[in-house]
Amino acid sequence: MSTSVKTRASEKFATLSERATQAEQRVAAAQRQARAEVEHAAEEARTAAQAHADKLRENAAAGEARVSDSWKELQTSWSGHLAKVHEDLRSSKAAFGATQAENRAEDAEADAMSAIDYAYGAIEEAEAAVLDAISARMDADEAISRQ
Repeated sequence: MSTSVKTRASEKFATLSERATQAEQRVAAAQRQARAEVEHAAEEARTAAQAHADKLRENAAAGEARVSDSWKELQTSWSGHLAKVHEDLRSSKAAFGATQAENRAEDAEADAMSAIDYAYGAIEEAEAAVLDAISARMDADEAISRQ
């Protein structure tokens, strides 16, 4: 892995860490906000997540991101998953009654915990991928130096 790629990977992890901290702060702040403010923040977060997923999908489709087919499939799948979750959320808001509202809240809470677990796993996978890339670059550099 070239020095510039190592630097970019390190910068991306720093950005990811900053974004996770921002999310943690926004979630903590939401506990003290009115429902309208929380719903607005959630909509902003959904819009940002969808925009990021769309960008990943577009880059993969355009061949701009040199990634394996399995990563392209995952990016497309993630984008579709976000769209479905957002649609389900919009349609479930029409639910009436305490039982339905409680079920919706429990589903949303379970989805939130699953999303955090998925993100954690994605970070671990990203770390492994970067380390694999560094190792592959070392192998390539060594092979080139032997020629």
